[in-house]
Order: sequence, then C-alpha cells, then structure tokens
Amino acid sequence: MKILVTGGAGFIGSNFVYYMLEAHPDYDILCVDLLTYAGNMETLAEAMKNPRFSFVRADIADAAAMDGLFQREQPDMVVNFAAESHVDRSIVDPGIFLKTNILGTQVLMDACRKYGVKRFHQVSTDEVYGDLPLDRPDLFFHEDSPIHASSPYSASKASADLLAQAYSRTYHQPITISRCSNNYGPYHFPEKLIPLIITRALHDESLPVYGKGENVRDWLHVYDHCAAIDLILHKGKAGEIYNIGGHNERTNLDVVKTVLQILGKPESLITFVTDRPGHDRRYAIDPAKLTGELGWKPKYNFDTGIRQTVEWYLSHEDWWQRIISGEYQDYYEKMYGDR
Repeated sequence: MKILVTGGAGFIGSNFVYYMLEAHPDYDILCVDLLTYAGNMETLAEAMKNPRFSFVRADIADAAAMDGLFQREQPDMVVNFAAESHVDRSIVDPGIFLKTNILGTQVLMDACRKYGVKRFHQVSTDEVYGDLPLDRPDLFFHEDSPIHASSPYSASKASADLLAQAYSRTYHQPITISRCSNNYGPYHFPEKLIPLIITRALHDESLPVYGKGENVRDWLHVYDHCAAIDLILHKGKAGEIYNIGGHNERTNLDVVKTVLQILGKPESLITFVTDRPGHDRRYAIDPAKLTGELGWKPKYNFDTGIRQTVEWYLSHEDWWQRIISGEYQDYYEKMYGDR
C-alpha cells in the first residue's frame, strides 16, 4: 500500500506521516510539499531516514507535475493536508488560499480519477461551519450543519469540500472528508496561538490576545486527529463527511493562562489587542458519528495534552528557534538540493 500525503512537511501532515509509518509498517509513504513558509523539511528529518518514506517538492496546483507524479508513483490512497491555513494571512492576501485550497484540490482529484486511486481524503476544518454563540454551550456542529464561512480561508476550504462532494456524486469517486477542530501538539508552526504563546513567554515577551480572549475553541491533539483519519481511510464510507472534535472547549484566554501556569510565567505578559475582522466566537464539534460508526475515541484530554505539548517545545528549542530566525527555509537546499 502506498499513501500519498500532500502538505506532509506542515504541522498536521508531518504528524500524520510519522503516525502512519509507525502504525502501518508495511506501507510506503510518499510526501508532496511545496515548502512554502509553513513547510519545514527539518520536521521530516527522521522520516527521511526511513526507507519506506520518500519526498517530492511540488505544487499540488501544478496539473502537469501532479499528473507525472501519479503516473510514476501510482499511489493507492491520497490524503490532502496541503493548504494555506492561517486566517490572518487569508484576510491580507486571499488569492493564494483560493489557488492552493480549491484549485489544488481539483488537480489532485482529477489525477486520482485518471489513475484509479482507491481513496481520496480531503482534510478540512470546522471553520467551514462558521461559529456558534457563546451563550449556547448546548449547540454543536454536526456533519449536516450548514456551511457559513467567515474568512477567505474558511471559504476556500468550504469550496474544496463542496467540490469533493461534487466529484463523489458526479464521477462516483471514492472520496471522504473530515472536519476537525483546532489542533495542537508537536511541530506546530510558531505563528499559531499555542506555540506562539509558548515561545514568546519563554523570552518574557508580550503575549497578544485578540479582543478580550473570550473566543472559544475546541482543542484536538494532533495524534488523535491522525488516528481518526487512519480510521476513516480504512473503514470510512465513501462520500461521507466525518467531524473530528476533542470535546475540549477553552477560551483563548484560558489557553494562554494555562500555558503560563505550566511555564511558571506571570499573567502580566498578556496584552489584549484589536480583534481580528470577522473573528468567529465559538467552535464546537460533535464527533458522535465518528465514534459511533468507526469506534474512534481521543487519547488525550486538554490538560494532559497541553502539558505534553509545552514539554515538547521546551525540549525542541533548536527546531522552533530556526523557524523564528528563518534558517529553516535553507534546510532543504542544504540537505537535499543535490539529491
């Protein structure tokens, strides 16, 4: 079995690569990544030592490159993590989000259809549902909740989901979609909330929190996300959507305070800044379908997972320091440019 993982040098994609190499010792894993700002080959350094792993630097929106790759490699399954995913960046420059997240998905599905791939899995987000009111903790997103995107990022992901559903119905392609809540864990790019707070707090720098920090997110450990996708790939029903949530709702302010408490840093580092335009209030996913049909259960609760995550960043300072300095962007050429 050969699994093609797009966006495998990013946060969730790289964790999935390592998960699959360990969980399926008879599988070959092929990673495709363009290595834009959030792709980091240093993250895959250990995987590169594994003979069952290979890497190709390419753009999923390049139809000719993808056609040649699929023809040469003949993957059995494709898992699409490749995406521009930072909401703030999508507000500043929506165009690249539309190209990668929509056109890239279309190119991949066309290649899957042409070369008879057994399963295409689209990794999506709970942000396609919009948000829920803060004063209704009884409400959750379900797979049939209406799409109500709030940012160019979430609109691009919703568009890709709809396109995947259309390919499933029109061409009868074996496609599944998963929508996850906010991930955290090892290899998270330092611009995102949790690693940003950890790395800045360690240097006693101010910690920017949007608005009053009241926005609520449902936090999912990346390991649990990877385990869920593995289940969906092998047991999920083609044409179906599966929500993946951790039932670990926290306000952004609570998350920041938890990290500070673990690090032994003062809350005086917190600085409230002007809120993001169109900032969603609350995300909360009901994973009952995934649990009931496929038997998925999360391994981590937030209290355990966040402490482990902080400890990971403390023991991998070289990794995130090179990202902050920009040195990580030279790693691919230095290590693999002549290969």
